[in-house]
Amino acid sequence: MGHPAGVRSIVFLLLASVAAAISSTITVVPIYEPLSLHGTDADGELSDVGEALRATVMPRPMALSGAFPETLIDSIRSPHPIPSNNPNYKTTEANLLVLCRIGIEAELTEEQLLVRLDVSQIAIPEEVDLTSRQVLRLVIIAVRKTLEEFQRPQVFPQKVGVAVTGTDESTDTLRDLAVQFTVGE
Repeated sequence: MGHPAGVRSIVFLLLASVAAAISSTITVVPIYEPLSLHGTDADGELSDVGEALRATVMPRPMALSGAFPETLIDSIRSPHPIPSNNPNYKTTEANLLVLCRIGIEAELTEEQLLVRLDVSQIAIPEEVDLTSRQVLRLVIIAVRKTLEEFQRPQVFPQKVGVAVTGTDESTDTLRDLAVQFTVGE
């Protein structure tokens, strides 16, 4: 015996309402971003050889909804003008992913969260004064810190793979920056 069409319609509407409510949940989370400090007098992270870089990785709060943790990764590339009270500070963008035209996306598979850094359009502006390798290392730090923060209250650890895609002859050596790690252990 089947259920009357009216009952099926009500069940469908209830399920649709629940799905809409879940997808519209807004969560405030810290997103770590690789930031250029050009236009300032500050030094940030240290390079592999101990040289101070004009860049750093810092968090900012963001109100997000969507699929987690993929949305977290997408948000690392959000435009980020740094507010200033000094009229001489004219920098309109500080996020290195935006400045250097590097794409980032994530896909949650059964095995891991796969993060792809797309360097097919990479272009380092002269004022940034970093190498593409230094920029990508900062991006990977931002990915790790963002995911560590998100994973802290989670029950199970998350395996993460970071791959560099979109390389050509001039950028092929960047693929060796690919890394695997686990957050939440």
